[in-house]
Amino acid sequence: MANVDGTWDAVVKSPMGEQRSTFTVQSTGDSFTGGMQGQMGALSAENGKVEGDRLTWTMQMTSPFPMTLECHATVQGDSMTGEVKAGAFGSSPLTATRKS
Repeated sequence: MANVDGTWDAVVKSPMGEQRSTFTVQSTGDSFTGGMQGQMGALSAENGKVEGDRLTWTMQMTSPFPMTLECHATVQGDSMTGEVKAGAFGSSPLTATRKS
């Protein structure tokens, strides 16, 4: 299993512009907890799963309107790449670099 735990500097290039946040990941077996804290507030990771070096999770966005975000990412060393799917708005690329 990849070392996915840590605090990550994350960027999502969304239709609303570049969204920067701090993404925390704490794994236990094949699941993880954590979330993103950024310009738009705090979002908790829900249903976090770890499969090797791949993470999948959802987040419940409330502002500017309610929406479930479906997320996945792959960890390679201190880098993470993936996507955040925001319903009808489609998928936006996610990149992150481990801070600690």
